[in-house]
Amino acid sequence: MLIKYIKNPITRKRFMRFKEIKRAYISLWFLIVLYLVSLCSELICNGNPLFIRFEGKSYFPALKFYSEDVFSGNNKKTRPDYHKINNSPAFRDNHDNYMIFPLISYGPYESIDPESIDVSENVTLNFTPVPMIGTVNIQKDYSIVKSIRFGPFIKKKEREVRGRYLNEYISLPENLKQAVGIRFSNKKASPFNYKTKNPAGNKIIVSISTYSPRAKPPKTVRLTFREIESGDQKPKKIIFNKKLEFVKYDNGLHNTNIWNNISERDRDELIELVKSRFFGPVDTFSLRINGRSYTAALEKEEVRFPFAPVKGHLMGIDAAGRDVLARVLYGLRTSMTFGLMLVACSMVLGIIAGAIQGYYGGILDITGQRLIEIWSALPFLYIMILMGSVYGRSFSLLLFCYGLFNWIGISYYMRAEFLRLRKQPFIEAAKCMGISSFKVIFKHILPNGMVPLITFFPFLLVGAIGALAALDYLGFGLPPPTPSWGELLFQAQQYRWAWWLILYPSMALFVVMLLGVFIGDGIRNAYDPKKYTRLV
Repeated sequence: MLIKYIKNPITRKRFMRFKEIKRAYISLWFLIVLYLVSLCSELICNGNPLFIRFEGKSYFPALKFYSEDVFSGNNKKTRPDYHKINNSPAFRDNHDNYMIFPLISYGPYESIDPESIDVSENVTLNFTPVPMIGTVNIQKDYSIVKSIRFGPFIKKKEREVRGRYLNEYISLPENLKQAVGIRFSNKKASPFNYKTKNPAGNKIIVSISTYSPRAKPPKTVRLTFREIESGDQKPKKIIFNKKLEFVKYDNGLHNTNIWNNISERDRDELIELVKSRFFGPVDTFSLRINGRSYTAALEKEEVRFPFAPVKGHLMGIDAAGRDVLARVLYGLRTSMTFGLMLVACSMVLGIIAGAIQGYYGGILDITGQRLIEIWSALPFLYIMILMGSVYGRSFSLLLFCYGLFNWIGISYYMRAEFLRLRKQPFIEAAKCMGISSFKVIFKHILPNGMVPLITFFPFLLVGAIGALAALDYLGFGLPPPTPSWGELLFQAQQYRWAWWLILYPSMALFVVMLLGVFIGDGIRNAYDPKKYTRLV
């Protein structure tokens, strides 16, 4: 039946129309190529070598299991660690023994050894200036009675500013004077903030807190000064290697100016902290440089999963130490296979249910419709949770449970096609000739009612892939550690700073679903006869 449908001239004409829609035609081939590549995932991403030459014999671990004893002679029948064996003297010192690994030498289930990841051994010393804050108490004539850390704002010592007038150092706008005058008048006042600059040209905020009336007017008013962060306050970095030498960076220049201004005592303490940081984390260190407070944080790049993309792991590493690229590629195969199998099963069930209702009609049709409506009202997610708790999560169980509900929509369209076609003259003629109902349904009506199946196929495939990703994201889909895009997105929710866990699975899901939509849109336009109709 399918071969006759493909050879049909009308079908060929529709296919030629589909080819004319370049976006859909290219998307179809692109999706086919992606799926074929995913079917060969073991040859692209695999922790087992493609080929091993050892002691004059050839082995193919990607296709066949070999125990560890074969290559190490330790009588262990366990799965060998080929990366470790490849670095052993038997392969490193003997050039006749070698391994050929795939393009990506890590599988989707393999946890990567942190020591195999190349990270910098240097320690970075970040000096972050602490924003200055100070207060002054002024009298009505703006003379300074008390000063706490206000001197650094104006490059003066504290004892030098007492008794002087505030307007000698900063500009006092009219609204600031009014805010101060209200408080000296012992009237209720709301908070006041004003942005200005100190004599050095740095931006500061002058603040006066809320004031409530008292029994006697205040003798002084307190003003708070806060420094606004600027480009000059960005962390200043000094990088040390294991020999405690400065490492060149930023156009090859050393950032030693700040280091030379540190006191000898603080410098010795920082050196000791740098030494300790090579072996483990250390606390931040507070110090003063040229009268300004700084915090010194020591950073060293360490391998902690999930880990950002590095050489050999272009899409990064997930929370369990597995290569994200391998899991994305294997996840593509899982998603496409699940989608194709689900749509195929759904169409078979939908065709059978719709054909029986539409062809026979009457009481059978009405009864079938009511039963389908009852069945569609059952909560799918609850059933999935119940079945998973009883039988355990698996690919086949997920396919079975989802297939129990996914065919309902197809049955509606097939029922409508059979109700439309069963009264056509060629069907009546077939019945009069004594052809059995089975042949009438599958050889005469179904080939002429294939339009809904073909046009809806790409959209159903996209829906199935999205549904699998959603179920995996919620934790009701495939069992771990099955590679899945939804599982990677669930990890991304837990580690929101790991942008690679968000970007690459989302991009893969978006591309596949977009290609499916393009294909479905092209098929729908190819089967649409309106392009060739005319108004008479």
